Amino acid sequence: MIRAVLVINNQGKPRLAKFYNYTPVEQQQQIIRTIYSVLCLQPQNVSNFIDGGSVFGQGTHLVYKLFATLYFVFVFDSSENELAMFDLIQVYVETLEKCFNNVCELDIVLNYTKMHTILDEMILGGQVVETNSQNIIQAVEEISKLEKVTDATKLISKSASILWG
Repeated sequence: MIRAVLVINNQGKPRLAKFYNYTPVEQQQQIIRTIYSVLCLQPQNVSNFIDGGSVFGQGTHLVYKLFATLYFVFVFDSSENELAMFDLIQVYVETLEKCFNNVCELDIVLNYTKMHTILDEMILGGQVVETNSQNIIQAVEEISKLEKVTDATKLISKSASILWG
């Protein structure tokens, strides 16, 4: 099971943090700081797989990949395959690239909800449910259309109530 998905910039600021088990905010912040400190110490020529037992408990692993200034980190238990998680990071980043055209940190900050929506289409409750980026993008576009219709309906309703009191 996937325990957490994190996107952290190279200065240690979390840009996305999704925990699939209940974790108090203070503990989440401590975990993010610990993971970042471990990532900073990793030489570039070593494996992207780290034993996460010291942070999350026995049998936990971390897989990370650095894209430009962002670390994409997946934390998972021994029931998941390390290479599959590494590939899932790639699918996530490819999907972001298709949505934002050369994704950068600013895209993540300005489109926070879209980032979560994409992640939610891929992972549900810590289980991988979709790995095809085209299917993910299609679902995200449909959700965006529904949100626009809902926003327009709310605006019309609010305007009508103002006009007719």
